[in-house]
Amino acid sequence: MIGVIADPTEHNVVREFFELFKTPWEFYCQDRPYDVVLCAGDCQVEAAARVVLLYAGRKTEFDNLLKIQTGRQRRHASVLSYQGKRIPIYGDTVAFPENGSNLLKEEESQECVAYMEGREQRVLVRIGYDLFREVGALLTVGQPAANADLPALELHIALLRNLITGCGVPLIEIPPVPDGCRFIACLTHDVDHPSIRQHKWDHTMFGFLYRAVLSSLRNFLRGRMSGKDLLRNWAAALTLPLVYLGLATDFWREFDDHYLELEGGLPSTFFIIPCKDYPGRNSNGPAPKLRAARYEARDIVDTIRKLTNAGCEVGLHGIDAWLDSSGGRQELEKIRSLTGNSEIGVRMHWLYYDQESPRTLEAAGAAYDSTMGYNETVGYRAGTTQAYKSLDATRLLELPLHAMDTALFYPSYLDLSPQQARMLLGKLVDNAAQFGGALTINWHDRSIAPERLWGGCYRDLIEELKGRGAWFATAGQAISWFRKRRSATFEKDSFGAETVRANVALDHGDDLPGLRLRIHKMQMPTTIETHCSEEYVDITLDERIETGVPTEARS
Repeated sequence: MIGVIADPTEHNVVREFFELFKTPWEFYCQDRPYDVVLCAGDCQVEAAARVVLLYAGRKTEFDNLLKIQTGRQRRHASVLSYQGKRIPIYGDTVAFPENGSNLLKEEESQECVAYMEGREQRVLVRIGYDLFREVGALLTVGQPAANADLPALELHIALLRNLITGCGVPLIEIPPVPDGCRFIACLTHDVDHPSIRQHKWDHTMFGFLYRAVLSSLRNFLRGRMSGKDLLRNWAAALTLPLVYLGLATDFWREFDDHYLELEGGLPSTFFIIPCKDYPGRNSNGPAPKLRAARYEARDIVDTIRKLTNAGCEVGLHGIDAWLDSSGGRQELEKIRSLTGNSEIGVRMHWLYYDQESPRTLEAAGAAYDSTMGYNETVGYRAGTTQAYKSLDATRLLELPLHAMDTALFYPSYLDLSPQQARMLLGKLVDNAAQFGGALTINWHDRSIAPERLWGGCYRDLIEELKGRGAWFATAGQAISWFRKRRSATFEKDSFGAETVRANVALDHGDDLPGLRLRIHKMQMPTTIETHCSEEYVDITLDERIETGVPTEARS
């Protein structure tokens, strides 16, 4: 059991952090014994815990008391090096010039940002940054695009886990890993342009012609497009007048059939725009006119029914829901009326989002949100692979968006070749396999049709996800699984002070994978600076655990 001492203003952050790092903990009580006491900020610890961890990005009274020599305080963002991984820090850090640990170093200066010592039957670990301030910043402001590739929050969890086990304390947790799978894969699609016939003499039509004819030729000459795809795009451009006359197939209109075939029965989520010819608002007033869609949800009601009948989910691609709860309720109701589903999730069009959006969307009645991501790059805006509760929300969970096709391929964004895109997506898959959680992908409705023809990369991604043991889920199913995990609790067993019981309400009819209980073995403290192995045993949570570790799981 971990006892946590933190400023009361950070208690919401602490609670959410330990929903993501699902391990036994409670706020510190002076009359209770603990294996680990975690202190955040300037506090005094008189506990007889086996391990005391103190996080603070400045010199504290605790440092003075124990005569820990601190160096200069850095008051700007930095990057720490931890066992070959990079952890971005957005607040203050403090170094330890004397007897500092090589476990954690500031990347630029190579100064030690960790201090460790054993004294009086306990291990003291001093980490030179503010853990919960970092977590709070990640879950509210998020990371700049420059650090998009760094799953910062997951790395904070990994460091804390390894500090505990590396100091000789065994640890149990419920990892963000569905039983029988390695991670969750969420295939999603923003439906922005379901028909090219609706675009005549507008920006979208001229953009299509430019990209189908000239950009395709350029990509062919650069080796980024095959001759077959070049001819296919040119043929689409030549037949466009016939499409407008109704004499040729609208090659954007068949996105539903193409995705159902490409995904081969895998569940996916389609976010649909509720109203047409309305760009909505941004934080400064009317949004750009280009944000307005030329269709609305009821225009594609047959498509919606086909998708839901095939086991896919239909959500709201919101316009004003991110800043107006009343407008959000109206937008959600339009999707409910067409799907017959009361639980509707949201992803905002153009990823409009601010720190007030979670509260606004919750008030509108959204089941979840999946907007937190980047337009211009791919990666971890919130620093995590897990669904999390925004700090200002009561119940609404955010399913982070990790990769979007337009960010990968648009010349104004990453401008990657298909091979480069596969490599970058492969790194995201590697992280999902390592940390668990969900990998959320957005491939737009028209992206597998002329003029984009990005279906080959998407097909390869699906095959890689299958090969890596992903559980494919709609965004709503993923959220339900994370809620199931969040419902689990740990408590001290009244029959034994050294026993912890994991409790979870199991609904065998929910068709969701089960939960795991992971038992991490303690490690030799002498190796923590150089190596921290991942030695653990996984057990399905509804089984009774019979191990040498003093824990018990019951459902």
